[in-house]
Amino acid sequence: MSKAILEKFYSAFQAHDSKKMAECYHEDIIFNDPVFHNLNHREATAMWAMLIERSKGQLEISFDSVVGDDEMAQCIWEADYEFSKTGNPVHNIIHSTMEFKDGLIIRHTDVFDFWRWSKMALGLTGVLLGWSPMIKNRVKKIARMSLDKYLNENG
Repeated sequence: MSKAILEKFYSAFQAHDSKKMAECYHEDIIFNDPVFHNLNHREATAMWAMLIERSKGQLEISFDSVVGDDEMAQCIWEADYEFSKTGNPVHNIIHSTMEFKDGLIIRHTDVFDFWRWSKMALGLTGVLLGWSPMIKNRVKKIARMSLDKYLNENG
């Protein structure tokens, strides 16, 4: 069952369908990754919608290595896109873990190599400083501000 929800989630992501992705989340979802922390249902679903909208159809998602049971599932997914702030191409590899309750995702944790990502997304700044807490905190702050603005504009 949980593998089916995970596959539905990423298939919807491939189709750029944030509404179908949101259907996979429990109302008490908590989402975490290296940039966003402890997002609730409203924030997490808005984050995916924002990322899809900003990609302007240029986002390509693949996923595989799906394993799990009724309580937890994991997969590796990859995203190819142009980073909106710099125009740089990014190929990110993400390890995702999802926990389930009532047949829906209640915890979603994505892990990726932030420095590797920053080298692609931020160019020279990422190469030289992407490992530093200063750059990571700046990216997190800007991302949070973008999400808050998106939430304000889109209810």
